[in-house]
Amino acid sequence: MRKSISAPSAVPDLLAGRAVRSSTVLWVSTVVSVVLYGAAAVALGNPPDGAADGQAVADWFVANSGHVRVWAWLLTLFAPVLATVASLIRARLPAPYRDVYFFGAIAFIVETAIQSWIWAGLSWHADQLQPATARVLLDVASFWGPVLNGATITMLAPVVLLALRGKLPRWLGILLAVALIEQLVETVTIYGQSGFTAPGGPMNIDLGAGLVAIALTALGITLALRPPVLACNQPPQVRP
Repeated sequence: MRKSISAPSAVPDLLAGRAVRSSTVLWVSTVVSVVLYGAAAVALGNPPDGAADGQAVADWFVANSGHVRVWAWLLTLFAPVLATVASLIRARLPAPYRDVYFFGAIAFIVETAIQSWIWAGLSWHADQLQPATARVLLDVASFWGPVLNGATITMLAPVVLLALRGKLPRWLGILLAVALIEQLVETVTIYGQSGFTAPGGPMNIDLGAGLVAIALTALGITLALRPPVLACNQPPQVRP
């Protein structure tokens, strides 16, 4: 008897159900990640900048140690949510673009975790902080901004290339390209000393973070409306 290859009628329904659930999780996770990141920024308030001396930095941590702990806690919750978003976005991108994007997302999470534990450590025994120590450690943590540009560029670049190839909506490609160009320019903060272009200054924390947040939020919500590219790669079933 000949064998024919066919997919049971239940398989398309099962795949469709999985796609709907995956899209819902991506949409919700994207929104939650934005809320957590924004709440963390609000909790931290206005930290000392590069122009503040060591004593001012130490005094700030004494007065705001509780705020720093809340900020670090919110970023701790943010990490698994962003990992979920990144994994689901990866499933909706073709290779090798998805792997480059995912590499950048992993770097983003790791670098943010390192920054948060330095800040949290400074807040733990804030009343014992020596001014010079406080200034040096804050300087180390502040370079999270310039160095993070590498991670965000790695996340944005492959998606912009996909948009240029017509695989994503044109408006999304333009938005992502604007954020990507800004991130490329923002790498100059590695050489910054004070003011707008200082490491961890307004160019990093306000302009750059805002544009990247908008771009990645738009990407997550847009891709939530598209099925994962791997969803239809199920092997056919053989029956007599």
